Amino acid sequence: MRFVIEKRNQKSKRMQILVPILSLVISALLGAVVLLSCNANPLQTYSAIIQGAFGSPMKIQYTIIKMLPLLMCGLSVGIAFRLKFWNIGAEGQYVMGVIGITWVMQFWTWLPNVLVLPLALLMSFIFGGLWGGIPGVLKAKWKVDETLVTLMMNYIAIGIAEYLYISAWKAPMGNMGTVKYPEFAWIGKLWGKVHYGVILALILVFILYFLLYKTRWGFELNMIGKNSEAARCQGVSIKRNIVIAMIISGGIAGLGGGINSAAVTHRLTMGVNSGYGFTGILIAWMSGLNPIGSIFIALFLAALQTGSDALQITMKLPSAVSEVLQGLILLPLLAGNIFIDHKLRRIDKQVKEVK
Repeated sequence: MRFVIEKRNQKSKRMQILVPILSLVISALLGAVVLLSCNANPLQTYSAIIQGAFGSPMKIQYTIIKMLPLLMCGLSVGIAFRLKFWNIGAEGQYVMGVIGITWVMQFWTWLPNVLVLPLALLMSFIFGGLWGGIPGVLKAKWKVDETLVTLMMNYIAIGIAEYLYISAWKAPMGNMGTVKYPEFAWIGKLWGKVHYGVILALILVFILYFLLYKTRWGFELNMIGKNSEAARCQGVSIKRNIVIAMIISGGIAGLGGGINSAAVTHRLTMGVNSGYGFTGILIAWMSGLNPIGSIFIALFLAALQTGSDALQITMKLPSAVSEVLQGLILLPLLAGNIFIDHKLRRIDKQVKEVK
């Protein structure tokens, strides 16, 4: 008797419900073992994480603010992954978006005040889109491996940003960072610390859902991802779709950087590369590349990060423990996702006697 993993004909709806529940239970048990080894009470620790993320209106606001760049990067990566284009460069595209909005805010002083923020956000989309379009063109025209290109371009974008806020665009008589954006061009507050950029992100979610599930373009992306040869036989332009998808993918990550910059940091400075793009890869996979599902996964990961940060204050645990707990929660979720698209089948060996 042996077991084999087989691909399902279609995703299991039952497993889509069971996998997250069982994964969280397994994660909690594994985390409890780690906490007990650190002489910490697991129930008190998990309670502290929940309190740190949702224990007061202020904490809820910080969790929502943390969610926005994660959501935007998750949406960005999800588009590329639909056609099996492995975009590992959302981090760099996010950074380029911040560079784009900073360029407008700092140097386009001739613009009327009312146009500064819209054009700055548009420029963040353009900068991110162009940065994403480069590996798209290389893949479409010369079949250059996109995984390596997008990964390496992250570090180029981060290097450019560091040069700008340390030297070329550094604010005079200030610490590392550019001049603050003019206040009239900041994104306003919706509820406490929560800004109107969250509304823009949610609108974008539903626009993407419509485009990906209700239009011909979305159908073509899905067809290319499942069977590129069949798509080509149906007359679908694979090269054109790769380039368009990567421009939009990079543009969304860049727009995420622009929104977060205009609403929270208000300038280009150290910490612009905060790992949002890499976390976006997890969000895309865990949501099944569904834009609406990305909202809940991004909120969960944001709550996990903000809640885990509180452990150092309330439980006096080292920062490494919170990182280990985050990993223990994510790994079973990612590993369990295989059972949504695959199933475990038992094969009984029949031994025949040869006479």
